[in-house]
Amino acid sequence: MTDPRTIRVNLGERSYDVVVGAGLLADAARHIALMLARPRVAVVTDATVAALHLPAFRAAMEAAGIAVTAQVLPPGEATKGWEGLSRAVDGLLADRVERRDMVVALGGGVIGDLAGFAAAILRRGVRFVQVPTTLLAQVDSSVGGKTGINSVHGKNLVGAFHQPALVLADIGLLDTLPAREFLAGYGEVVKYGLLGDAGFFDWLERHAPAMAAGDRDLRAQAVAQSVAMKAAIVERDETEQGDRALLNLGHTFAHALETATGYSDRLLHGEAVAIGCALAFDLSARLGLCSQEDPSRVRAHLARLGLRRDLADIPGDLPGPDALMALMAQDKKVIDGRLRFILARGIGQAFVADGVDGSVVAALLTERLVHRG
Repeated sequence: MTDPRTIRVNLGERSYDVVVGAGLLADAARHIALMLARPRVAVVTDATVAALHLPAFRAAMEAAGIAVTAQVLPPGEATKGWEGLSRAVDGLLADRVERRDMVVALGGGVIGDLAGFAAAILRRGVRFVQVPTTLLAQVDSSVGGKTGINSVHGKNLVGAFHQPALVLADIGLLDTLPAREFLAGYGEVVKYGLLGDAGFFDWLERHAPAMAAGDRDLRAQAVAQSVAMKAAIVERDETEQGDRALLNLGHTFAHALETATGYSDRLLHGEAVAIGCALAFDLSARLGLCSQEDPSRVRAHLARLGLRRDLADIPGDLPGPDALMALMAQDKKVIDGRLRFILARGIGQAFVADGVDGSVVAALLTERLVHRG
């Protein structure tokens, strides 16, 4: 296993390191201790992660003389709402977390987003460390400072930009992921190649099967490359006024599908992103922006890994195209009521497209829904 790699996110006084490597959970105290005003941290996690990783994290911290309190929430996307946020904030206040203390988000994207938002609003801002335990969280949600919760009106509509003080991405923790969870996270990895690095997509086509099978060196390379790409975009556009929107490739479709399926186990976020990326390339091809071969290549790669890639792969009923379009209209990227998509002129050549013709989108959704049978 290669040595840990550190990627710096340069944001002035809000700058921080993302450390990628194996064994970081056991070594967490060394990274965190110097950042503490007093020897204590407050962990927010979920029951699944707590059973797998909280004892090791607690032991590592306590061995260094750092006390640990923990708020353990139910697992799943449904936790990322008002009730889960209230439980986290009230629990942190009950644990007497002060403004100079440190919150630790130990978990996947749900916990990272929710705990980060709790830290952002707790006493008007408390520092926090991301310890992402899923592939999706390591390559995407733990980096960049987007925190928030879902609403009945849509995904991630309530939140704040609150950068972490540190991110510790322990590749070894990915060994405990169920295969479906790992593949869902891969939906965010492949997104980086599709949006801005055709060479990375080529690399993934060669190495993703071995990475999915458990090769830690390949996993570390994929995570580090994804983080480096995201860091570069965040540095240019921290609050998503321009380039950062590219990171939402596939997400306009994905968020609507997640809302339509009730943020349930029917469709994991990374699965929705993979389907959304495939649909974004379909839409790009329909609009004459990229070749007809590009969507086929994207789907072929996702199929090789056994990843969901179309509306037909979502179990249960889905609403019709009009209802899905209405959900897309609630997306954060909508400006002045106009649909905004991330489209592509080819693999690795994404761009922000304003005012996309809704009739073309509706026709695409109608066609793909018919394919569900």
